[in-house]
Amino acid sequence: MNDFLAERIVAAASSSFTEHLAAARPDLLPFNRSLPANASTATPHATTIVAMSFAGGVIMAGDRRATMGNVIASRHIEKVFPADRYSVLGIAGSAGIAIDVARLFQVELEHYEKIEGMLLSLEGKATRLGAMIRGNLPLALQGLAVVPLFAGFDLESGVGRLFSYDVTGGRYEELEHHSVGSGSVFARGALKKLWRPGLAEADAVRTVVEALYDAADDDSATGGPDPIRQLWPVVYTVTRAGARRVPEHELASVAGELIAARSTAGREA
Repeated sequence: MNDFLAERIVAAASSSFTEHLAAARPDLLPFNRSLPANASTATPHATTIVAMSFAGGVIMAGDRRATMGNVIASRHIEKVFPADRYSVLGIAGSAGIAIDVARLFQVELEHYEKIEGMLLSLEGKATRLGAMIRGNLPLALQGLAVVPLFAGFDLESGVGRLFSYDVTGGRYEELEHHSVGSGSVFARGALKKLWRPGLAEADAVRTVVEALYDAADDDSATGGPDPIRQLWPVVYTVTRAGARRVPEHELASVAGELIAARSTAGREA
């Protein structure tokens, strides 16, 4: 049996779709592309993502803006995705590659469930995502980094958990809240002021929207709530009941309250 055939047999038996793809069609992996030398400045970048724990689980939110240098490349990009029924993934960095990594991760988890007949543990999901980010390191060194946030409800421990990563695939568990992207410094400052243990879900939604609003106030690459275009952040909560996308009418109401409160405060000042 030649080595190529052996690799294919191992890949076919693997519960990892990424390993199967690496053996059968490595050219389809998002981080095995041949890109031009100036790709890091000619491609849209996605920012900003915030996530935090609350009484029933975890919540993650992302603004809708992508930039290309000093130009707004998109006002409609979505940066937060359900990874599976009990976890969500937020992306920052090179938008095209990051979205492909998110899609591959979704297939990875679905493939594992079909092969093994059970869900991968939250710890296992976080580990596999780290391996995928590590695979993108050669492109990251060329300026095409992917920096995700991952969060989910741990069915074994009964709590929501949050993980951050670096460009080498290093994984770090965050116990309260975290933010990534160009506006993360400003968003994190807001989270430190607004987060507290045992927040109700409605208060958690308001907190992440306000954190993104603060980031947009100081970071040109982060888009704030846009009542004229009716554009709101993408927000997901994850609890024992599963992942839920917060409806736009709820976000419009929360954003409207924040805008009104700040307008009143500005007039009083």
